[in-house]
Amino acid sequence: MQGVLEEALSRLLGLVPAPSLTVAGRTDAGVHARGQVAHVDVPVPAWRAAASSLARRLDRVLPADVLVRSVAPAPPGFDARFSALWRRYTYRVCDSRAHLDPVRRTDTLWHPRPLSLDRMNEAARACLGEHDFAAFCRPRRGASTVRDVRELRWERAGPGVAVGTVVADAFCHNMVRALTGALLAVGDGRKAPGWLETVLAGRVRDPAVVVAPPHPLCLEEVRYPPDSELADRAARTRQARGAGRAGA
Repeated sequence: MQGVLEEALSRLLGLVPAPSLTVAGRTDAGVHARGQVAHVDVPVPAWRAAASSLARRLDRVLPADVLVRSVAPAPPGFDARFSALWRRYTYRVCDSRAHLDPVRRTDTLWHPRPLSLDRMNEAARACLGEHDFAAFCRPRRGASTVRDVRELRWERAGPGVAVGTVVADAFCHNMVRALTGALLAVGDGRKAPGWLETVLAGRVRDPAVVVAPPHPLCLEEVRYPPDSELADRAARTRQARGAGRAGA
């Protein structure tokens, strides 16, 4: 999505080279984003000439699976990535063949074993709070793998359908998909609920943790502080996390 938007902005605003877009969450290939936020720095004259119609014109040139909901000047100090307080993702799984829906094949994982959400939620509690998630991500040189997970839970969204929700200040590369893969192994009985806590404490990648496929994962929401706190939040986040790439 990022490159496609940069090319569209370059074309519509007449900017060469194309402007560099900063997004709230750099999702892995195949991951969906329903609530993505981005910012881009452009010359004031280019913005003024295009502001009133830019969102509509972008929708005309972007692929059908990308929609710009709104475009507006950013408040002072705003950074789409570093000013964010938290991100919320969901992961959708079907664990009943009788309830497989081919219409949802692009956003739902078919899991061949029934899942116990009680076991999954028991295991997930070990991940709540601030921890080093090096065991569930691909570390980037010079970047912290410490994250604050505020919510991690699974619930039924209908017969045969389970949806996981995770909220954190940010996510390391592959972190949500690795956590999901581990929780699925707990949910279908291949691993005990306490296994997740053991892997987390080890702070190294465990080959038994299988990264779940990307297509059922969706960035749903990004939350920011009041405008007066945006610059301070961005500065503190950069200092705490370094310049590592984020990706769910």
